[in-house]
Amino acid sequence: MKQICYPSDSLILFTPLPYPSNLLPTMRNRTILFMAIVAVLFSLRIAETQAAERPNLIFLLTDDQRWDALGCMGNPVIKTPNIDKLAEEGVTFDNAFATTAICATSRASFLTGQYARRHGVVDFRTVLTPEAFQQTFPALLRAAGYRTAFIGKWGVGNNLPADQYDYWKGFAGQGQYFVDGQPHMTQRLENQTLEFLDTCQADQPFCLQVSFKAAHCQDGPGWQFRHAPKYTEYYAEDKITPAETVSEEAYAKLPKQLQGGESRVRWERRFDGDEMLQKNVKDYYRLLTGVDDFVGAMVGKLNEKKLADNTVIIYTSDHGFFLGEHGLSGKWLMYEPSIRIPMIVYDPRLPKSLRGRHLDEMVLNIDVAPTLLDFAGVKIPAVMQGQSLKPLVEDIQSEPWRTEFLYEHLFPHATIPQSEGVRSEDWKYVDYEKTEPKLEQLFDLKNDPHETTNLAGDPKYADKLNEFREKLARMRTELQ
Repeated sequence: MKQICYPSDSLILFTPLPYPSNLLPTMRNRTILFMAIVAVLFSLRIAETQAAERPNLIFLLTDDQRWDALGCMGNPVIKTPNIDKLAEEGVTFDNAFATTAICATSRASFLTGQYARRHGVVDFRTVLTPEAFQQTFPALLRAAGYRTAFIGKWGVGNNLPADQYDYWKGFAGQGQYFVDGQPHMTQRLENQTLEFLDTCQADQPFCLQVSFKAAHCQDGPGWQFRHAPKYTEYYAEDKITPAETVSEEAYAKLPKQLQGGESRVRWERRFDGDEMLQKNVKDYYRLLTGVDDFVGAMVGKLNEKKLADNTVIIYTSDHGFFLGEHGLSGKWLMYEPSIRIPMIVYDPRLPKSLRGRHLDEMVLNIDVAPTLLDFAGVKIPAVMQGQSLKPLVEDIQSEPWRTEFLYEHLFPHATIPQSEGVRSEDWKYVDYEKTEPKLEQLFDLKNDPHETTNLAGDPKYADKLNEFREKLARMRTELQ
């Protein structure tokens, strides 16, 4: 037999030499069988190549983590070396925002790539309809052949979609950091993540979502930010420098409609006086250091399984968090500490020249779903309102990027005012239309980054105020 070897392929094909005429039928049968085998082998090769080209996807979502609670974002106290390494080898977005600063709504926006006014989740009870869930990134990725997994806090109603994932370790509600006889919650999530990764193989891409409770407080009085005991001595010798607006004077300058209520109640539990602030900010950092250790263990497992070179990781938070600014705690309001979030996209396939960049583009929580689909090569449905970050990460974005976005907080609560607003690169407008009396705020962020001077009532800024009123009215209609 004559051997023909194709150097671009591992297959070795054999061409039969001429047969006697009385054996021709057998030869034809053998040839047909041979060609069928070759076709199957080539199909398998194509399938393997396509699987290799589709990266694994990991989406890490912390809770209540403000944008500057990372070493890579310039925080001089907190130690997050593993997350910082993702930033050093990936791309960090310095201007990332949540379109709604409350857990359930923001998490629905991450899943759907939609503003709240479209997906309709504005409280803790509402769930995504089955039809809406089929247009989320995990459902679309699963339909495209990805193996999907969810670990941690679900946060979008109490109807858990366990049957919509291949691996499910989610829980309803807030959960507890400590459960009798079990490790700290972040350690439990780590154990489940390593368990899942141990089942993964290179021949089928996966999408893993891990949603942490950290650094959310344990609601109620008492110890607020309940970290694992091993972090007790972390930051013990550090001194937390409060933000410029952490003062009674800043609180007194707030409009009366924003004073009191849940934001102030939670401030009294966490930041009333320097001693309390020092303890609770450090405990908050200790919870996030636990998340950083999780990232280190997860990346180690990816390396062990030889999956690291083809796994894209997105790290972000559901919204920000007041650490005493303006005399407040919690989130909800449209001030910068509440709405700004970290956003890191790590792609090990990026060339070295594109790694470690910090980008200024204004990116949103609604951008994550289309980004994950784009990395997977899955068509982004028209119902999604976000934009893929992949072209920015790969430095091939050709169209102008957004320069403003809609903020909406439609959650019904007795003491947390509903609000909507527009945040541009240099200005912010907030409309609290249901307060009595009605409240509007206009901030010049370029000259007043701490948002201490409301220009809405200043006649000199009447044109600017009307400009943003019109922007908000237009967005309310266009983004339905």
